[in-house]
Amino acid sequence: MASKPVLYYNSRSPPCRGVLLTAAALGLDLDLRSLTVKAGENMTPQFLKLNPLHTIPVLDDNGTVVSDSHVICCYLVDKYAKDGDALYPKDPAQRREVDARLYFDCGHLFPRVRFIVEPLFYFGATAIPEDRITYMQKAYDGLEHCLATAPYLAGANLTIADLCSVSSVSTAAAFAPIDAEKYPKLSQWLARLQALPYYKANNEEGLQILIKLAKSVLVEQ
Repeated sequence: MASKPVLYYNSRSPPCRGVLLTAAALGLDLDLRSLTVKAGENMTPQFLKLNPLHTIPVLDDNGTVVSDSHVICCYLVDKYAKDGDALYPKDPAQRREVDARLYFDCGHLFPRVRFIVEPLFYFGATAIPEDRITYMQKAYDGLEHCLATAPYLAGANLTIADLCSVSSVSTAAAFAPIDAEKYPKLSQWLARLQALPYYKANNEEGLQILIKLAKSVLVEQ
């Protein structure tokens, strides 16, 4: 009998939270195994066998190992979706639309979040330069345009593009606030995602841990 898929993760991590949200949307129970990157738990020989890039999250589904949060989310929907494929459509045109939003998250949103928080956690920074906040806020414009004619990033339905992106956007907003007047659609989208019944346990709780840790090292200017 197959065991539950194992997810190596940390709840502070936005990409890990994107996977948690996707699993929750699917009603999928994961075997959660927390790792602390700062303590080097991702550098053990055992973990490097799973992922030589030594990043989290990593999924081990009974011997099928998948790394990168976006790839994990795609895999989980393809294998475990029970009620159709709305979260990651099989229609080629619709799937490309979702993929484009996922690439925007991994290429623009999350890197800019890292640009803000990683210096605080790993390099002794005690302040966030204003240009990094502005740089993060510039990424909001693309999301606002995506949401101009639809409630979700890839159209009328919630997809993994929303679940992955909201983990980045909610983290970003804690340090680079979203101007509701300038980005009304984005603000409404964030509220829409926050209203999901599984949002708090799978995103908000980890986000608050990250915010608390960041604030503990920030020095007020």
